[in-house]
Amino acid sequence: MTLPFDAVLCDFDGVLRFHDARTHARIDQAYGLAPGAVLKTALSPALLEPAILGRITCEEWEDSLVTTFAEMLGSPARAARLVEEFAAVPTRIDEQVRDLLAQAQRYVPVVLVTNATTRLEEDLDRLGMTYFADDVVSSARVGIAKPDRRIYELAADRAGAAPERCLFIDDRAENVEAAVRLGMTGVHFQDVEDARAALEPEG
Repeated sequence: MTLPFDAVLCDFDGVLRFHDARTHARIDQAYGLAPGAVLKTALSPALLEPAILGRITCEEWEDSLVTTFAEMLGSPARAARLVEEFAAVPTRIDEQVRDLLAQAQRYVPVVLVTNATTRLEEDLDRLGMTYFADDVVSSARVGIAKPDRRIYELAADRAGAAPERCLFIDDRAENVEAAVRLGMTGVHFQDVEDARAALEPEG
């Protein structure tokens, strides 16, 4: 039995790790903000990009969120509490996806390729994922973020595979499209069946 590629490059958030949506909704409501406002603000490019490119630490990113939410709420103390709650939103690993990737590791390297902050390593440890992947390419550590072609090339190189022999899985279409332009096989992840269809061994 084999796989039709030499490496699996996989996103982390939105494929393997998921944040509790009910807690996000509760925070919006508790602070009198529109549904989705906290997440939209926190992940806005102007605030998030410096963090995922490693120009600032995760702690500095959270400080910038406090400043932004203080303006929205009119209270630095409430903003600090909001950001503390936001940072503590529960997360879980999709065990079905994890099992599929572990099965693929019997045949090829699996590399996580993620736009992340400097807290990624701590998060992986807390979730029992530190030694799961064969390698981790974190945007905050390499200073390049998806969909920049260089992060895909770096991930393929670390996996020891040519780009055209890599399978790339991500929940964001623009990231998958960038991988496909390099010759990779792309999977736009929406649920576990998308991963299953790509990762089932042949023969």
